Amino acid sequence: MTQDPRPCPSLSAVQDRIAAAARLARRDPAGVMLIAISKTHPADAIRPLLDAGHRVFGENRVQETEDKWPALRADYRHVALHLVGQLQSNKAEAAVALFDAIHSVDRPSLVAALARAVAKTGRRPELFVQVNIGDEPQKGGCAIADLPALLASMRNAELRVAGLMAVPPAGVEAAPYFALLAKFRRDHGLDGLSMGMSDDLETAVMLGASHVRVGSALFGGRS
Repeated sequence: MTQDPRPCPSLSAVQDRIAAAARLARRDPAGVMLIAISKTHPADAIRPLLDAGHRVFGENRVQETEDKWPALRADYRHVALHLVGQLQSNKAEAAVALFDAIHSVDRPSLVAALARAVAKTGRRPELFVQVNIGDEPQKGGCAIADLPALLASMRNAELRVAGLMAVPPAGVEAAPYFALLAKFRRDHGLDGLSMGMSDDLETAVMLGASHVRVGSALFGGRS
């Protein structure tokens, strides 16, 4: 679909927040990628952002993405899809075929499955290691102590390691967790830092986020 961009107030507001935080941190706002988290939202809710020119979206499930995005991608060019939800190893091949980036690599069995999928399909999505930064048993992500070995296994498999991802514990100040993730990124010589959502994106940007994952500020609450 080729047309002039149409205004989307929610998108403009989030872009303004990112730019303001980046300026405070003396960063170029262009160095922060906004991933619009469109999981559970129907195509009609996504089209206004596409019509406004936004092209980077995050989904939670392989099946939902397979159902929803082929028609949208037929209408809009250059869309990049990021998987932000947990990934089962038996869905690795489908995920590699669908997504341009996967933000939830968290265990050796998934690394092995992704390596097989990359070898079979020839596609090489960017991969972020999800770190359980708050050591929360109910959350996905690799333990901090396991991070060096997991990264080594990905590099040995010649996968495309883009960076780290984390979701801080709810209800507490996010800054210390973002700062810790940024330290791990530096320690391991990585570029990408996927952190920050609707409520804390300014903090994430000021502490070095390269990717922020924003849903409710763009789409409103989910039913």
